[in-house]
Amino acid sequence: MSEPQDALPAFGRALLRHRQVAKLSQADLARASGLSVRTLRDLEHGRAQAPKQQSAYLLADALGLTADERRSFLAVAREGRRRSPQTVAPSLLHVLPLVPDLVGREEEFAWLRGEAMAGGVVAIVGPPGVGKTTLAVSALHRLAPHFPDGCVALDLRGVDEQPVTALAALERLLTALNVPRSQMPSGVEELSSLLRELLRNRQTLVLLDNVADEAQLRPLVGTGSSGLTMVTSRRALTELAQVRSLPLEPLPAVDALAMFAGIAGEQVVHSEPEASVQLVALCGNLPLAVRIVGNRLATRRHWTVAYLVAQLRDDRSRLTTLSAGDRQVRAAFDVSYRRLSPDARRLFRRLALVPGPSFDEGLAKVAGGMPGEAAPVLDELAEASLLQHAAAAERLQFHDLIRVFAGEQLATEEDPATRDRLRDGLLGHLIERATSAARLFFPSVQDVPQDSAFPSREAAADWLSRENANWVAAQRVAARLGWHRQVIELAKAMPYYGDSRAHVHPWHEILGTALDAARAVGDRQDELTLLNLFGWAQYICLNDNEAGLATYLEALALAEQLGDRRERLNAQRRIPSILLRLGQFDEALAHAEAAAEVSMEFGFYDVQGPTRVGLGVALRQAGKPEEALAVFRALLAEMDDHRGEINPEAERWVRMIKLRGAGRCLSALGRWQEAANTHHEACSLAEANRNDYQMAEEMLHEGVAWREAGEHERARRCLELAFNTFDETLHGADRERVEAELAQLPPPA
Repeated sequence: MSEPQDALPAFGRALLRHRQVAKLSQADLARASGLSVRTLRDLEHGRAQAPKQQSAYLLADALGLTADERRSFLAVAREGRRRSPQTVAPSLLHVLPLVPDLVGREEEFAWLRGEAMAGGVVAIVGPPGVGKTTLAVSALHRLAPHFPDGCVALDLRGVDEQPVTALAALERLLTALNVPRSQMPSGVEELSSLLRELLRNRQTLVLLDNVADEAQLRPLVGTGSSGLTMVTSRRALTELAQVRSLPLEPLPAVDALAMFAGIAGEQVVHSEPEASVQLVALCGNLPLAVRIVGNRLATRRHWTVAYLVAQLRDDRSRLTTLSAGDRQVRAAFDVSYRRLSPDARRLFRRLALVPGPSFDEGLAKVAGGMPGEAAPVLDELAEASLLQHAAAAERLQFHDLIRVFAGEQLATEEDPATRDRLRDGLLGHLIERATSAARLFFPSVQDVPQDSAFPSREAAADWLSRENANWVAAQRVAARLGWHRQVIELAKAMPYYGDSRAHVHPWHEILGTALDAARAVGDRQDELTLLNLFGWAQYICLNDNEAGLATYLEALALAEQLGDRRERLNAQRRIPSILLRLGQFDEALAHAEAAAEVSMEFGFYDVQGPTRVGLGVALRQAGKPEEALAVFRALLAEMDDHRGEINPEAERWVRMIKLRGAGRCLSALGRWQEAANTHHEACSLAEANRNDYQMAEEMLHEGVAWREAGEHERARRCLELAFNTFDETLHGADRERVEAELAQLPPPA
């Protein structure tokens, strides 16, 4: 839901009011002022207090304010800047901040500094809680100036039930190195070769944190790199000959004591010196354990060190199977856990059921089976250092080891029936909520039902994005439990939501898991539906044309067997897009024409329209832009006959697709001004749907059309806006496309 205007900062209210009076869309104002649509949206929604002085002047000019209005407008901007906190531009290193209580480790730093000059792969290995990540992050900050080509950090989540796969890790690393997804090969071996080739002559520092084992690491490292790959792992990684290891030991006693004093306070150590020495010894001099007990004493001033020492000595028998190092870490966790209130202990152990890496208060309530407010209990857990704040606002997460500890408490203190009930309730909540959220995007859903968990489609989309890791993991767990029907229905709910979000979620996994579920229960009809969806994930999301084509051909065969003309057409109409990618234009056009003919017996919006759009695209790419334009214009005219049949958001999306097709046909015909105006209209529809990527795409094509029409300044404004929007949404390949078009403009007058 949008914010009440009187709750917005003063400048946001002023900007919105003047823009509405001027009857300008955000895209129009962005073109006139040179600011990005994202910046304007942030200002109007209160996510930014006020623009810089020069930007305020540009906005005042673009809005055409009177002298009095201009003075008032600029005064509000100045006041907003005065009230705004100073911000720091984010960087890669801010992803992994320095730990302020790091003590010692100078010998280890010296070794890493020497090894960094040699390049290759170094591994910091050792037991849990020994400070491997802390040392690695600190070293990354210290060594960064020696690596002019940048630093990249990736958590491989090696202690999770589902560590990051080699495929996912390679894709993330290549994305960080500005390789567009469209240029990434599909297999692990090919991705690994590409990564090694990119790093071969670069002075780049790569940190791979929490490596599970040699199998996970092997595809991510090579030989002969000019840079350094730094690894942390609980395993020694002895099977990889090229890895030079630094076995990390617990802190020397003097450093452990200094670390404790820095957290709990020097006066605490001075008042109880012997007890302080005993305390850090009982922690095994492990930094994680020392940090936890130091925080407890720092926030509980009425406690004594001797009291905490006595608590640490009271180990319970269930920890006897652990190694000495693990025993000390778990003892520290257990002390904190037993000092919690009963409600906090209960929630803590039940949070181990959350399938993803982080959670908010709402999900915590479901996991804990809590009828009341969870925020105070979560605050208690965070203060006890048993939860930590995640990068995203209002979210919390476990440290890897503390999650394991919470799982132990769950297994020990909750009976099996309760555990299963809580697990099933949490999984059911995530799957049902994701399913219902996605169904709001079905074109036939005109209004959000009053009993919906979401006040708007925007809220539903925000939830699906925010809880992505949790509902995807819930589907994964549900599949293992045999919840095949829920797994299938979740995937079948996603197509219309996912259509404009092809690269936001792991659709290949989501739809593939559901396809396996349909086959497991022998439901051939659902298998057919999911084959068509899975083919989309293969060729659109993974850019795997061959796999997508094979899946659609399998769907065609099954549709023939089942006599399902609709799903047969759904497969048939998508095949031309793949054939066009493969350069088989005549065959693609033949398939598209046949599909369009069959589509006329189906509904306009759900089947006929998309199929005829495919025909228009095939005609244009086959060198017949005039015929293609006729297809798109006919579709646009027919939309007027079907007005109101689908919800406004879906109607804007469908109209935008058809305008985009018409605009490209007009460009192919050299009718540049018409093309520019058509893409401008499509851009306005994308803006109304808050689809930044499509806005930028239409700005790009509009800019090219204005350039070819000789309107160079209008072209420059459009292209620069497109570049800024692509830059903000991290589409590297698209930024390169825009830069190439900008380079063809003459220098500004």
